[in-house]
Amino acid sequence: MFINNFDPVAIEILTFEIRWYSLAYITGILIGWILSKKVFITDEKIYQKFDDYITYLILGIIIGGRLGYVLFYNLDYYSNNLIDILKIWEGGMSFHGGLIGVIFVSILFAKKNQQNPFNYLDIVALVAPIGIFFGRISNFINSELYGNITNVPWAVQFIQIDNFSRHPSQLYEAVLEGIVLFLILLYFRKKEYLKVPGLISGLFLTFYSLFRFLTEFFRAPDEQLGYLLLNLTMGQIISIIFFLIGTYLIIKKNENRKKI
Repeated sequence: MFINNFDPVAIEILTFEIRWYSLAYITGILIGWILSKKVFITDEKIYQKFDDYITYLILGIIIGGRLGYVLFYNLDYYSNNLIDILKIWEGGMSFHGGLIGVIFVSILFAKKNQQNPFNYLDIVALVAPIGIFFGRISNFINSELYGNITNVPWAVQFIQIDNFSRHPSQLYEAVLEGIVLFLILLYFRKKEYLKVPGLISGLFLTFYSLFRFLTEFFRAPDEQLGYLLLNLTMGQIISIIFFLIGTYLIIKKNENRKKI
């Protein structure tokens, strides 16, 4: 059994702290930006606008992620403590909220430049698993989003939380939502699925939602919510919605692909 006693602070200079979670965001965005520019973007118009788009993207991730956490996971608390919504440094971000934020700003940016938002969303979908991987590793370091109690040989004890042996569910998600999802999307990219805007985005939504739904069975539910409808977690319920959206996109866009 591994004992997790990592310090969530990566760098500390006097009173200034840089946490692993912040580094995960920065690293994921930086690597994603470089890969997009060097490998995945083939359209010159998208290439020229992509640096400007990154600003929109970052805002969508942060604002969407924070509002998603507030609305989906802790509305009762924040409705009575509105000023705390701004205290992002205290933690509390939602991937699904960030995803909605990215979709929203992509539509805005594409409309402003008279382009198809899927031209941007497909590129983001290809590199998003990299950011997810680093994010889940930082969740593990921070002893957050930990798993259910178990006695499996690879169990982890998060001593900053309690003395129980738990599933390292953050690592399960890092592997499935990060590494495996990235490889799956690379495979479909080689099949020239980028030729039909929206198809890669649909594949991302479908596979991410599937992996998230499955790993949530090993992850402890949010304390303030517990289990909800049909004994599912909030993450699983939202994942079902995005799975259906992704499946619809795949079916719809694949019809267009056959016409090419």
